[in-house]
Amino acid sequence: MRRDRLLVAIALVTLLAADIHFILLPRLRSWYHLPRFSCSCTNSSLENGAAATVPWTTSQNITAVSTERGSKLERLFRHRLYNIRLPELGPEERLLDEDELVNYCKRKVSRWERLKKFYIEAAAASNITIPDHPVTFDPEASWLQFHLGINRYALYSRDDGSIDRLLRDMQTAPVISADFTQDEKALKGACDCSQVVKPSGLHLKLALKLQDFGKAMFKPMRQERHEETPENFFYFVDFQRHNAEIAAFHLDRVLDFRRVPPVAGRFINVTGEILYITHNEELRSVFFTSPANNTCFFAKCLYVCKSEYAVCGHPDLLEGSMSAYLPGLSIAPRISIPNPWIRAYSFTGREEWEVNPLYCDNVKKRYPYNSGNRLLNIIDMAIFDFLTGNMDRHHYEIFTKFGDDGFLLHLDNARGFGRHSHDEMSILAPLTQCCMIKRSTLFRLKLLARSEYRLSDVMRESLSRDPLTPVLTEDHLQALDRRLGQVLRTVGTCVKKLGETQVVITDFVESSRVTTSHPGASNR
Repeated sequence: MRRDRLLVAIALVTLLAADIHFILLPRLRSWYHLPRFSCSCTNSSLENGAAATVPWTTSQNITAVSTERGSKLERLFRHRLYNIRLPELGPEERLLDEDELVNYCKRKVSRWERLKKFYIEAAAASNITIPDHPVTFDPEASWLQFHLGINRYALYSRDDGSIDRLLRDMQTAPVISADFTQDEKALKGACDCSQVVKPSGLHLKLALKLQDFGKAMFKPMRQERHEETPENFFYFVDFQRHNAEIAAFHLDRVLDFRRVPPVAGRFINVTGEILYITHNEELRSVFFTSPANNTCFFAKCLYVCKSEYAVCGHPDLLEGSMSAYLPGLSIAPRISIPNPWIRAYSFTGREEWEVNPLYCDNVKKRYPYNSGNRLLNIIDMAIFDFLTGNMDRHHYEIFTKFGDDGFLLHLDNARGFGRHSHDEMSILAPLTQCCMIKRSTLFRLKLLARSEYRLSDVMRESLSRDPLTPVLTEDHLQALDRRLGQVLRTVGTCVKKLGETQVVITDFVESSRVTTSHPGASNR
Protein backbone atom coordinates (compact mmCIF):
# COMPACT_ATOMS: atom_id res chain seq x y z
CA MET A 1 0.00 0.00 0.00
CA ARG A 2 2.80 2.41 0.93
CA ARG A 3 4.52 1.57 -2.31
CA ASP A 4 1.33 2.42 -4.26
CA ARG A 5 1.05 5.77 -2.48
CA LEU A 6 4.65 6.53 -3.29
CA LEU A 7 4.09 5.76 -6.98
CA VAL A 8 0.98 7.98 -7.06
CA ALA A 9 2.90 10.83 -5.39
CA ILE A 10 5.77 10.48 -7.87
CA ALA A 11 3.29 10.51 -10.76
CA LEU A 12 1.57 13.63 -9.48
CA VAL A 13 4.87 15.45 -8.95
CA THR A 14 5.98 14.42 -12.44
CA LEU A 15 2.75 15.76 -13.98
CA LEU A 16 3.07 19.01 -12.06
CA ALA A 17 6.67 19.46 -13.17
CA ALA A 18 5.72 18.72 -16.77
CA ASP A 19 2.85 21.20 -16.59
CA ILE A 20 5.16 23.91 -15.25
CA HIS A 21 7.90 23.15 -17.77
CA PHE A 22 5.81 22.75 -20.92
CA ILE A 23 2.86 25.11 -20.29
CA LEU A 24 3.39 27.66 -17.54
CA LEU A 25 7.01 28.58 -18.25
CA PRO A 26 6.53 29.06 -22.06
CA ARG A 27 3.57 31.35 -21.37
CA LEU A 28 5.54 33.39 -18.86
CA ARG A 29 8.49 33.54 -21.24
CA SER A 30 6.20 34.55 -24.13
CA TRP A 31 4.62 37.25 -22.00
CA TYR A 32 7.96 38.56 -20.82
CA HIS A 33 9.36 38.85 -24.36
CA LEU A 34 6.18 40.28 -25.86
CA PRO A 35 6.85 43.56 -27.71
CA ARG A 36 5.60 46.45 -25.59
CA PHE A 37 4.03 49.53 -27.16
CA SER A 38 4.96 52.34 -24.86
CA CYS A 39 2.22 54.58 -26.24
CA SER A 40 -0.47 55.47 -23.74
CA CYS A 41 -3.09 55.80 -26.46
CA THR A 42 -2.97 59.56 -26.65
CA ASN A 43 -1.77 61.57 -29.60
CA SER A 44 1.31 62.78 -27.77
CA SER A 45 2.35 59.19 -27.09
CA LEU A 46 3.16 58.71 -30.73
CA GLU A 47 5.81 61.40 -30.53
CA ASN A 48 7.83 60.04 -27.62
CA GLY A 49 10.03 57.58 -29.46
CA ALA A 50 7.88 54.62 -28.50
CA ALA A 51 8.95 52.65 -31.54
CA ALA A 52 12.31 51.93 -29.94
CA THR A 53 10.87 48.99 -28.03
CA VAL A 54 9.24 47.39 -31.08
CA PRO A 55 11.28 44.76 -32.98
CA TRP A 56 11.87 45.55 -36.65
CA THR A 57 11.35 42.09 -38.12
CA THR A 58 8.18 40.07 -38.27
CA SER A 59 9.82 36.87 -37.05
CA GLN A 60 9.96 38.16 -33.49
CA ASN A 61 6.41 39.44 -33.57
CA ILE A 62 4.66 36.27 -34.66
CA THR A 63 6.12 34.18 -31.83
CA ALA A 64 3.63 35.63 -29.38
CA VAL A 65 0.56 33.43 -29.71
CA SER A 66 -2.63 34.71 -28.16
CA THR A 67 -4.59 32.28 -26.03
CA GLU A 68 -7.66 34.49 -26.20
CA ARG A 69 -10.44 33.05 -28.31
CA GLY A 70 -13.02 34.90 -30.36
CA SER A 71 -13.00 37.49 -33.11
CA LYS A 72 -9.53 38.66 -34.12
CA LEU A 73 -11.08 41.62 -35.92
CA GLU A 74 -12.95 42.81 -32.84
CA ARG A 75 -9.84 42.28 -30.72
CA LEU A 76 -7.84 44.34 -33.21
CA PHE A 77 -10.29 47.23 -33.09
CA ARG A 78 -10.22 47.15 -29.27
CA HIS A 79 -6.43 47.55 -29.29
CA ARG A 80 -5.16 50.87 -27.97
CA LEU A 81 -3.59 51.73 -31.33
CA TYR A 82 -7.10 51.78 -32.78
CA ASN A 83 -8.50 53.92 -29.99
CA ILE A 84 -6.31 57.00 -30.13
CA ARG A 85 -8.46 60.02 -29.39
CA LEU A 86 -8.43 62.98 -31.73
CA PRO A 87 -8.87 66.59 -30.61
CA GLU A 88 -12.38 67.99 -30.45
CA LEU A 89 -13.47 68.79 -33.98
CA GLY A 90 -14.42 72.39 -34.64
CA PRO A 91 -16.35 73.68 -37.67
CA GLU A 92 -13.14 74.23 -39.64
CA GLU A 93 -12.14 70.61 -39.17
CA ARG A 94 -15.43 69.21 -40.43
CA LEU A 95 -15.94 69.08 -44.16
CA LEU A 96 -19.59 70.10 -44.17
CA ASP A 97 -22.05 72.12 -42.16
CA GLU A 98 -25.18 70.08 -41.37
CA ASP A 99 -27.76 72.76 -42.19
CA GLU A 100 -26.01 73.68 -45.40
CA LEU A 101 -25.78 70.04 -46.51
CA VAL A 102 -29.44 69.25 -45.71
CA ASN A 103 -30.66 72.34 -47.58
CA TYR A 104 -28.43 71.46 -50.53
CA CYS A 105 -29.83 67.93 -50.64
CA LYS A 106 -33.42 69.14 -50.39
CA ARG A 107 -32.85 71.35 -53.44
CA LYS A 108 -31.38 68.36 -55.28
CA VAL A 109 -34.40 66.22 -54.38
CA SER A 110 -36.81 68.91 -55.58
CA ARG A 111 -34.95 69.23 -58.86
CA TRP A 112 -34.93 65.44 -59.23
CA GLU A 113 -38.70 65.25 -58.72
CA ARG A 114 -39.33 67.92 -61.36
CA LEU A 115 -37.08 66.26 -63.93
CA LYS A 116 -38.53 62.84 -63.20
CA LYS A 117 -42.06 64.08 -63.76
CA PHE A 118 -41.04 65.66 -67.05
CA TYR A 119 -39.27 62.50 -68.20
CA ILE A 120 -42.15 60.18 -67.29
CA GLU A 121 -44.57 62.39 -69.24
CA ALA A 122 -42.24 62.47 -72.24
CA ALA A 123 -41.77 58.70 -72.10
CA ALA A 124 -45.53 58.12 -71.90
CA ALA A 125 -45.97 60.19 -75.06
CA SER A 126 -43.63 57.72 -76.78
CA ASN A 127 -45.45 54.68 -75.33
CA ILE A 128 -42.56 53.92 -72.95
CA THR A 129 -43.42 53.01 -69.38
CA ILE A 130 -41.04 54.25 -66.70
CA PRO A 131 -41.60 53.10 -63.10
CA ASP A 132 -42.28 55.97 -60.72
CA HIS A 133 -40.24 55.21 -57.61
CA PRO A 134 -40.87 57.68 -54.79
CA VAL A 135 -37.87 59.32 -53.14
CA THR A 136 -37.81 59.17 -49.35
CA PHE A 137 -35.33 61.82 -48.28
CA ASP A 138 -34.35 61.40 -44.63
CA PRO A 139 -31.88 63.73 -42.86
CA GLU A 140 -30.81 60.69 -40.81
CA ALA A 141 -30.04 58.61 -43.91
CA SER A 142 -26.78 56.68 -43.66
CA TRP A 143 -25.20 58.32 -46.70
CA LEU A 144 -25.97 61.79 -45.36
CA GLN A 145 -24.48 60.91 -41.97
CA PHE A 146 -21.41 59.55 -43.75
CA HIS A 147 -20.95 62.88 -45.53
CA LEU A 148 -21.41 64.81 -42.29
CA GLY A 149 -18.79 62.64 -40.57
CA ILE A 150 -15.97 63.54 -42.97
CA ASN A 151 -13.30 65.57 -41.18
CA ARG A 152 -9.74 66.67 -41.76
CA TYR A 153 -8.33 63.41 -40.39
CA ALA A 154 -10.38 60.74 -42.19
CA LEU A 155 -13.53 59.98 -44.14
CA TYR A 156 -15.19 58.56 -41.03
CA SER A 157 -14.43 57.99 -37.37
CA ARG A 158 -13.64 54.56 -35.98
CA ASP A 159 -16.90 54.32 -34.06
CA ASP A 160 -19.18 55.81 -36.74
CA GLY A 161 -22.25 53.55 -36.77
CA SER A 162 -23.52 55.10 -39.99
CA ILE A 163 -20.84 53.27 -42.00
CA ASP A 164 -22.25 49.81 -41.29
CA ARG A 165 -25.73 51.17 -41.98
CA LEU A 166 -24.49 52.59 -45.27
CA LEU A 167 -22.99 49.25 -46.27
CA ARG A 168 -26.32 47.52 -45.58
CA ASP A 169 -28.24 50.18 -47.50
CA MET A 170 -26.01 49.83 -50.56
CA GLN A 171 -26.56 46.07 -50.44
CA THR A 172 -30.37 46.14 -50.17
CA ALA A 173 -31.94 49.58 -50.82
CA PRO A 174 -34.17 49.85 -53.91
CA VAL A 175 -32.49 51.43 -56.95
CA ILE A 176 -34.60 54.21 -58.46
CA SER A 177 -32.32 55.45 -61.24
CA ALA A 178 -29.27 54.42 -63.27
CA ASP A 179 -26.99 56.51 -65.44
CA PHE A 180 -23.49 56.69 -66.85
CA THR A 181 -20.91 58.23 -64.53
CA GLN A 182 -19.82 61.81 -65.14
CA ASP A 183 -16.41 60.89 -66.58
CA GLU A 184 -18.01 58.54 -69.09
CA LYS A 185 -20.57 61.18 -70.04
CA ALA A 186 -17.69 63.58 -70.68
CA LEU A 187 -16.44 61.25 -73.42
CA LYS A 188 -19.73 61.71 -75.29
CA GLY A 189 -19.30 58.29 -76.81
CA ALA A 190 -15.96 59.20 -78.40
CA CYS A 191 -13.16 56.68 -78.18
CA ASP A 192 -9.83 56.65 -79.94
CA CYS A 193 -8.96 52.97 -80.11
CA SER A 194 -5.40 53.78 -81.18
CA GLN A 195 -4.63 55.22 -77.74
CA VAL A 196 -2.39 53.13 -75.52
CA VAL A 197 -4.11 54.42 -72.40
CA LYS A 198 -7.87 54.33 -72.84
CA PRO A 199 -10.12 56.89 -71.15
CA SER A 200 -12.02 55.95 -68.03
CA GLY A 201 -15.08 55.08 -70.10
CA LEU A 202 -13.26 51.91 -71.15
CA HIS A 203 -14.19 50.39 -67.81
CA LEU A 204 -17.94 50.20 -67.56
CA LYS A 205 -19.35 51.69 -64.40
CA LEU A 206 -22.71 53.19 -63.59
CA ALA A 207 -24.09 55.71 -61.11
CA LEU A 208 -27.05 54.19 -59.26
CA LYS A 209 -29.41 56.33 -57.19
CA LEU A 210 -31.06 54.65 -54.20
CA GLN A 211 -34.52 55.29 -52.82
CA ASP A 212 -33.24 57.40 -49.93
CA PHE A 213 -31.46 59.57 -52.54
CA GLY A 214 -28.09 58.05 -51.74
CA LYS A 215 -25.79 57.39 -54.67
CA ALA A 216 -23.33 54.60 -55.40
CA MET A 217 -20.99 53.73 -58.24
CA PHE A 218 -21.62 50.23 -59.56
CA LYS A 219 -18.69 48.35 -61.09
CA PRO A 220 -19.75 45.02 -62.58
CA MET A 221 -17.87 41.77 -62.30
CA ARG A 222 -15.41 41.42 -65.18
CA GLN A 223 -13.06 38.70 -63.97
CA GLU A 224 -13.43 35.52 -61.92
CA ARG A 225 -11.81 35.60 -58.50
CA HIS A 226 -9.38 32.76 -59.23
CA GLU A 227 -8.10 34.40 -62.43
CA GLU A 228 -4.80 36.25 -62.26
CA THR A 229 -3.85 39.15 -64.48
CA PRO A 230 -1.70 37.68 -67.30
CA GLU A 231 1.95 38.47 -66.70
CA ASN A 232 2.27 40.06 -70.15
CA PHE A 233 -0.48 42.61 -69.42
CA PHE A 234 0.53 46.22 -68.87
CA TYR A 235 -0.95 47.76 -65.75
CA PHE A 236 -2.82 50.39 -67.76
CA VAL A 237 -4.81 47.81 -69.76
CA ASP A 238 -5.60 45.53 -66.84
CA PHE A 239 -9.19 44.73 -65.91
CA GLN A 240 -10.94 46.66 -63.20
CA ARG A 241 -12.13 44.16 -60.59
CA HIS A 242 -15.22 44.74 -58.50
CA ASN A 243 -13.93 42.50 -55.71
CA ALA A 244 -10.73 44.58 -55.55
CA GLU A 245 -12.84 47.66 -54.73
CA ILE A 246 -14.57 45.76 -51.92
CA ALA A 247 -11.34 44.31 -50.51
CA ALA A 248 -9.57 47.68 -50.69
CA PHE A 249 -12.21 49.29 -48.48
CA HIS A 250 -11.86 46.55 -45.87
CA LEU A 251 -8.05 46.71 -45.97
CA ASP A 252 -8.15 50.49 -45.60
CA ARG A 253 -10.32 50.13 -42.49
CA VAL A 254 -8.12 47.37 -41.04
CA LEU A 255 -5.06 49.61 -41.52
CA ASP A 256 -7.03 52.41 -39.81
CA PHE A 257 -6.40 54.81 -42.69
CA ARG A 258 -10.12 55.36 -43.39
CA ARG A 259 -9.43 57.07 -46.71
CA VAL A 260 -11.47 54.76 -48.99
CA PRO A 261 -15.21 55.47 -49.27
CA PRO A 262 -17.42 52.57 -48.08
CA VAL A 263 -17.85 49.76 -50.62
CA ALA A 264 -20.24 46.79 -50.53
CA GLY A 265 -20.95 43.92 -52.87
CA ARG A 266 -24.37 43.46 -54.41
CA PHE A 267 -26.28 41.47 -57.02
CA ILE A 268 -28.03 43.85 -59.42
CA ASN A 269 -30.90 42.89 -61.72
CA VAL A 270 -29.67 44.58 -64.89
CA THR A 271 -33.14 44.56 -66.40
CA GLY A 272 -35.26 45.74 -63.47
CA GLU A 273 -32.66 47.91 -61.71
CA ILE A 274 -30.91 49.48 -64.72
CA LEU A 275 -32.67 49.10 -68.07
CA TYR A 276 -36.26 49.73 -66.93
CA ILE A 277 -35.51 52.65 -64.63
CA THR A 278 -32.80 54.63 -66.44
CA HIS A 279 -33.73 58.05 -67.80
CA ASN A 280 -30.74 58.00 -70.17
CA GLU A 281 -31.65 56.94 -73.69
CA GLU A 282 -28.00 56.26 -74.58
CA LEU A 283 -27.75 53.79 -71.71
CA ARG A 284 -30.94 52.08 -72.88
CA SER A 285 -29.48 51.79 -76.36
CA VAL A 286 -26.48 49.67 -75.30
CA PHE A 287 -28.57 46.80 -73.86
CA PHE A 288 -29.03 43.60 -75.84
CA THR A 289 -29.87 39.93 -75.35
CA SER A 290 -27.01 37.50 -75.89
CA PRO A 291 -27.30 34.21 -77.79
CA ALA A 292 -27.45 32.52 -74.35
CA ASN A 293 -30.55 34.64 -73.60
CA ASN A 294 -28.74 36.74 -71.00
CA THR A 295 -29.29 40.49 -70.68
CA CYS A 296 -26.07 42.36 -71.52
CA PHE A 297 -24.87 45.94 -71.87
CA PHE A 298 -21.67 47.77 -72.65
CA ALA A 299 -20.07 51.20 -72.42
CA LYS A 300 -20.76 53.50 -75.36
CA CYS A 301 -17.06 53.82 -76.08
CA LEU A 302 -16.57 50.07 -76.13
CA TYR A 303 -19.47 49.60 -78.51
CA VAL A 304 -17.48 51.55 -81.08
CA CYS A 305 -14.28 49.66 -80.35
CA LYS A 306 -14.89 46.12 -79.14
CA SER A 307 -18.42 45.08 -78.28
CA GLU A 308 -17.20 41.76 -76.86
CA TYR A 309 -16.35 43.65 -73.67
CA ALA A 310 -20.04 43.74 -72.74
CA VAL A 311 -21.09 42.45 -69.33
CA CYS A 312 -24.02 40.09 -68.95
CA GLY A 313 -26.39 39.00 -66.24
CA HIS A 314 -27.30 35.36 -65.58
CA PRO A 315 -29.81 35.83 -67.07
CA ASP A 316 -30.46 39.18 -65.36
CA LEU A 317 -28.48 39.07 -62.11
CA LEU A 318 -25.00 40.58 -62.18
CA GLU A 319 -22.68 40.93 -59.22
CA GLY A 320 -20.64 44.03 -58.69
CA SER A 321 -19.33 46.56 -56.19
CA MET A 322 -21.29 49.53 -54.84
CA SER A 323 -19.01 52.43 -53.85
CA ALA A 324 -20.53 55.29 -51.87
CA TYR A 325 -20.27 58.66 -53.57
CA LEU A 326 -18.48 61.51 -51.84
CA PRO A 327 -20.27 64.87 -51.47
CA GLY A 328 -20.68 66.75 -54.73
CA LEU A 329 -17.86 69.01 -55.90
CA SER A 330 -20.12 72.07 -55.70
CA ILE A 331 -20.43 71.69 -51.93
CA ALA A 332 -17.15 69.89 -51.12
CA PRO A 333 -14.52 70.80 -53.75
CA ARG A 334 -11.65 68.40 -54.35
CA ILE A 335 -8.53 68.71 -56.46
CA SER A 336 -6.73 65.95 -58.33
CA ILE A 337 -2.93 66.03 -58.14
CA PRO A 338 -0.45 63.93 -60.14
CA ASN A 339 1.36 61.34 -58.06
CA PRO A 340 5.10 62.22 -57.86
CA TRP A 341 5.73 58.53 -58.50
CA ILE A 342 3.43 58.37 -61.51
CA ARG A 343 4.25 55.64 -63.99
CA ALA A 344 4.99 56.04 -67.69
CA TYR A 345 1.71 55.17 -69.39
CA SER A 346 3.39 53.91 -72.54
CA PHE A 347 4.94 50.68 -73.75
CA THR A 348 8.53 51.94 -73.68
CA GLY A 349 8.78 55.11 -71.57
CA ARG A 350 10.24 55.37 -68.07
CA GLU A 351 9.79 58.06 -65.45
CA GLU A 352 12.63 59.74 -63.56
CA TRP A 353 11.94 57.88 -60.29
CA GLU A 354 12.44 54.57 -62.12
CA VAL A 355 16.03 55.42 -63.08
CA ASN A 356 17.15 57.84 -60.34
CA PRO A 357 17.52 56.25 -56.88
CA LEU A 358 17.91 59.76 -55.37
CA TYR A 359 14.62 60.96 -56.84
CA CYS A 360 13.06 61.47 -53.40
CA ASP A 361 15.65 64.15 -52.60
CA ASN A 362 14.22 66.19 -55.46
CA VAL A 363 10.64 65.58 -54.32
CA LYS A 364 11.45 66.81 -50.80
CA LYS A 365 12.50 70.18 -52.21
CA ARG A 366 9.21 70.75 -54.04
CA TYR A 367 5.95 72.17 -52.74
CA PRO A 368 3.85 70.69 -51.15
CA TYR A 369 6.23 67.88 -50.19
CA ASN A 370 8.81 70.13 -48.55
CA SER A 371 6.75 70.57 -45.35
CA GLY A 372 3.80 69.08 -43.55
CA ASN A 373 2.51 65.55 -43.90
CA ARG A 374 1.97 65.27 -47.65
CA LEU A 375 5.01 63.11 -48.35
CA LEU A 376 4.26 60.84 -45.39
CA ASN A 377 0.72 60.45 -46.71
CA ILE A 378 2.11 59.54 -50.14
CA ILE A 379 4.17 56.80 -48.46
CA ASP A 380 1.07 55.55 -46.63
CA MET A 381 -0.67 55.36 -50.00
CA ALA A 382 2.27 53.48 -51.53
CA ILE A 383 2.19 50.91 -48.72
CA PHE A 384 -1.56 50.49 -49.21
CA ASP A 385 -1.14 50.04 -52.98
CA PHE A 386 1.74 47.59 -52.51
CA LEU A 387 -0.40 45.39 -50.27
CA THR A 388 -3.15 45.32 -52.90
CA GLY A 389 -0.79 45.16 -55.89
CA ASN A 390 -2.26 48.30 -57.49
CA MET A 391 0.18 49.89 -59.97
CA ASP A 392 -2.32 52.41 -61.33
CA ARG A 393 -2.09 55.27 -58.81
CA HIS A 394 -1.41 58.07 -61.29
CA HIS A 395 -3.27 60.80 -59.32
CA TYR A 396 -4.58 61.39 -55.84
CA GLU A 397 -7.28 63.72 -54.55
CA ILE A 398 -7.65 65.94 -51.50
CA PHE A 399 -10.45 68.13 -50.16
CA THR A 400 -9.51 71.75 -50.74
CA LYS A 401 -11.01 72.87 -47.42
CA PHE A 402 -8.33 71.08 -45.40
CA GLY A 403 -5.41 72.59 -47.27
CA ASP A 404 -1.98 71.06 -47.61
CA ASP A 405 -2.23 68.89 -44.52
CA GLY A 406 -5.49 67.18 -45.47
CA PHE A 407 -5.49 63.41 -45.91
CA LEU A 408 -5.24 61.80 -49.35
CA LEU A 409 -8.28 60.04 -50.76
CA HIS A 410 -7.53 56.49 -51.87
CA LEU A 411 -10.03 56.31 -54.74
CA ASP A 412 -10.36 53.86 -57.63
CA ASN A 413 -8.73 50.67 -56.34
CA ALA A 414 -10.18 48.27 -58.91
CA ARG A 415 -6.81 47.36 -60.42
CA GLY A 416 -5.60 45.83 -57.18
CA PHE A 417 -5.54 42.13 -56.30
CA GLY A 418 -4.70 41.11 -59.84
CA ARG A 419 -1.66 38.87 -59.20
CA HIS A 420 -1.23 37.08 -55.89
CA SER A 421 1.87 35.25 -57.11
CA HIS A 422 3.90 38.41 -57.71
CA ASP A 423 4.95 41.26 -55.42
CA GLU A 424 5.59 44.43 -57.45
CA MET A 425 8.34 46.05 -55.40
CA SER A 426 8.40 49.19 -57.55
CA ILE A 427 5.09 50.23 -55.94
CA LEU A 428 7.07 50.72 -52.71
CA ALA A 429 9.44 53.22 -54.36
CA PRO A 430 8.29 56.16 -52.18
CA LEU A 431 9.18 54.14 -49.07
CA THR A 432 12.43 52.67 -50.36
CA GLN A 433 13.70 55.96 -51.81
CA CYS A 434 12.57 58.30 -49.02
CA CYS A 435 13.08 55.90 -46.10
CA MET A 436 10.31 57.56 -44.05
CA ILE A 437 7.19 56.19 -42.40
CA LYS A 438 4.64 57.48 -39.90
CA ARG A 439 5.08 56.13 -36.40
CA SER A 440 1.41 55.11 -36.09
CA THR A 441 1.46 53.41 -39.51
CA LEU A 442 4.50 51.37 -38.51
CA PHE A 443 2.96 50.39 -35.16
CA ARG A 444 -0.20 49.11 -36.81
CA LEU A 445 1.71 47.23 -39.50
CA LYS A 446 3.77 45.49 -36.85
CA LEU A 447 0.63 44.69 -34.90
CA LEU A 448 -0.90 43.07 -38.00
CA ALA A 449 2.24 40.93 -38.41
CA ARG A 450 1.62 39.23 -35.04
CA SER A 451 -0.23 35.93 -35.09
CA GLU A 452 -3.04 37.10 -32.80
CA TYR A 453 -3.84 39.94 -35.23
CA ARG A 454 -2.54 38.44 -38.47
CA LEU A 455 -3.52 40.57 -41.45
CA SER A 456 -4.86 37.70 -43.56
CA ASP A 457 -7.02 36.49 -40.68
CA VAL A 458 -8.62 39.84 -39.88
CA MET A 459 -9.16 40.52 -43.58
CA ARG A 460 -10.79 37.12 -44.05
CA GLU A 461 -13.09 37.83 -41.14
CA SER A 462 -13.91 41.35 -42.29
CA LEU A 463 -14.63 40.27 -45.87
CA SER A 464 -16.84 37.41 -44.69
CA ARG A 465 -19.44 40.03 -43.75
CA ASP A 466 -19.91 41.08 -47.36
CA PRO A 467 -22.72 39.36 -49.30
CA LEU A 468 -20.34 38.43 -52.13
CA THR A 469 -18.07 36.42 -49.83
CA PRO A 470 -15.56 34.98 -50.54
CA VAL A 471 -14.36 38.30 -51.90
CA LEU A 472 -10.71 37.23 -52.17
CA THR A 473 -9.19 33.81 -52.72
CA GLU A 474 -6.90 32.33 -50.06
CA ASP A 475 -3.92 32.98 -52.33
CA HIS A 476 -4.62 36.72 -52.24
CA LEU A 477 -5.09 36.67 -48.47
CA GLN A 478 -1.77 34.90 -47.97
CA ALA A 479 -0.12 37.41 -50.32
CA LEU A 480 -1.16 40.18 -47.91
CA ASP A 481 0.93 38.59 -45.14
CA ARG A 482 3.88 38.12 -47.45
CA ARG A 483 3.77 41.71 -48.66
CA LEU A 484 3.39 43.03 -45.13
CA GLY A 485 6.64 41.26 -44.31
CA GLN A 486 8.28 42.94 -47.30
CA VAL A 487 7.20 46.37 -46.04
CA LEU A 488 8.57 45.75 -42.55
CA ARG A 489 11.85 44.44 -43.92
CA THR A 490 12.14 47.56 -46.08
CA VAL A 491 11.63 49.74 -43.01
CA GLY A 492 14.19 47.67 -41.13
CA THR A 493 16.73 48.19 -43.89
CA CYS A 494 16.15 51.94 -43.74
CA VAL A 495 16.58 51.96 -39.96
CA LYS A 496 19.89 50.11 -40.21
CA LYS A 497 21.09 52.58 -42.81
CA LEU A 498 19.84 55.89 -41.38
CA GLY A 499 18.79 55.25 -37.79
CA GLU A 500 15.34 55.08 -36.31
CA THR A 501 14.96 58.79 -35.59
CA GLN A 502 15.46 59.61 -39.28
CA VAL A 503 13.04 56.95 -40.52
CA VAL A 504 10.16 56.77 -38.03
CA ILE A 505 8.48 60.17 -38.12
CA THR A 506 6.10 61.83 -35.70
CA ASP A 507 2.59 61.50 -37.10
CA PHE A 508 1.75 65.14 -37.41
CA VAL A 509 4.12 67.78 -38.71
CA GLU A 510 2.48 71.15 -39.19
CA SER A 511 2.79 72.58 -42.67
CA SER A 512 4.53 75.90 -42.98
CA ARG A 513 1.55 77.14 -45.02
CA VAL A 514 -1.21 76.08 -42.62
CA THR A 515 -1.70 77.59 -39.17
CA THR A 516 -5.02 76.08 -38.06
CA SER A 517 -3.69 72.58 -37.42
CA HIS A 518 -3.56 70.86 -34.04
CA PRO A 519 0.00 69.79 -33.23
CA GLY A 520 0.16 66.25 -31.97
CA ALA A 521 -2.95 65.08 -33.80
CA SER A 522 -2.64 61.99 -35.91
CA ASN A 523 -3.23 63.04 -39.51
CA ARG A 524 -4.82 60.05 -41.11
